[in-house]
Amino acid sequence: MNIAAADVDHPQQARRGDADWLSLALMDARNHTLRWLAAFESVPASALRPLGVAGLEPPAWLAGHAAWWQEWWITRHVQTQRGEACDARRPRLASIDPRADALFDPGLDRAAARWSRELPSPQALRDYMAGTLEAVLELLAGADGDDALHFPRLALWLEDRLADRFAEAAQALGLPLADAPIAAQPARAEREAIGWPAQRMRLGTARDGLVGLVPPAERGVQWLQLPEFEIDAQPVNWLRFAEFVEDGGYDERRFWTEAGWAWVQAHGRRAPHHVEQLRGGVLLQRFGRMQRAAGRQAAVHLTQHEAQAWCRWAGRRLPLEAEWELAATRGGSRGFVWGDVFEWTAGRAEPWAGADAALPPPGWPADAMPDSRRAVLRGAAWTGRARQRLAQARRFADPSEDSGFTGFRSCAA
Repeated sequence: MNIAAADVDHPQQARRGDADWLSLALMDARNHTLRWLAAFESVPASALRPLGVAGLEPPAWLAGHAAWWQEWWITRHVQTQRGEACDARRPRLASIDPRADALFDPGLDRAAARWSRELPSPQALRDYMAGTLEAVLELLAGADGDDALHFPRLALWLEDRLADRFAEAAQALGLPLADAPIAAQPARAEREAIGWPAQRMRLGTARDGLVGLVPPAERGVQWLQLPEFEIDAQPVNWLRFAEFVEDGGYDERRFWTEAGWAWVQAHGRRAPHHVEQLRGGVLLQRFGRMQRAAGRQAAVHLTQHEAQAWCRWAGRRLPLEAEWELAATRGGSRGFVWGDVFEWTAGRAEPWAGADAALPPPGWPADAMPDSRRAVLRGAAWTGRARQRLAQARRFADPSEDSGFTGFRSCAA
């Protein structure tokens, strides 16, 4: 492989890249994590407590956990070269930090307990992260084949996902982003909705078709016969969502599901999370600053309840997963745009037929594990890494979740 020509941001390479490419990508991911940590280091520990109330982990714990996961599955596991065929119960080699398991193993406690731990100093944490990555890169130098590269690819996938979680934490805290690695949210010109003829659509990946990394939520195969449908070319923007609010959308029970109306009543919502004003222009709190959002930016921090209510008001509906994926994979030349926000779909977080029965490795994020109580998000947010932007990727969340960078698009009812 020609390293000089390698695209370190390429999402397909993140699933199938060789050892040389993975080495570059893992270093890039770690540098990105360290930049986020630097942005949080100016925040006193006491000021981070609202994150725990919101169900978010301490940023330093997230970074340490990513390093620990690499150690646990790559440098400390004597069968790591066997990939998924390894015996997960085998004893591990010792960590470079004797406190690491007690501090960063998520299987030892509930998430809330992570706030009661005395985490390492910033320098000690950086030393641990540097040491674990160095050991991983040494082992990776001689690795070849999908089995040997399985856990390094997983490690990259997990650490890249931290970018979204750090951005959520920064938004929840109102953390200024002068030094944080995040770009501006794009605004999109309005495009006509796209029509698709009736057709059969396959979702997922069959076990005998696995090549490279395929996360558990994408395994198995689901065939669906889709009738003719029409889907928005881009997510619903603030201009379109504001019309719903101005029309009394949050006051009309008829637009909401039973669960959605209970959520509105419980929270007293009259606008999306972080929004201060919608009438006469959108004003929202974004990373510690009051900003006027561009009307053609995708509406964000929306629950699935709000997405469903808007669709009922507009006489439309949320897309099925299959409809969204079909449009995302084949509609680029027709103006279909995605990657601005995670997008709610009408699906539940169920595994595809024939998915592996085995549980994912310890430390696997909950939002990547099928759970019928959760809803499905597709796409990616502008706050995350380009390597995560695959149309087949699935992410799961509670329908009332609004701390993430979530929005939606609609289909004709």
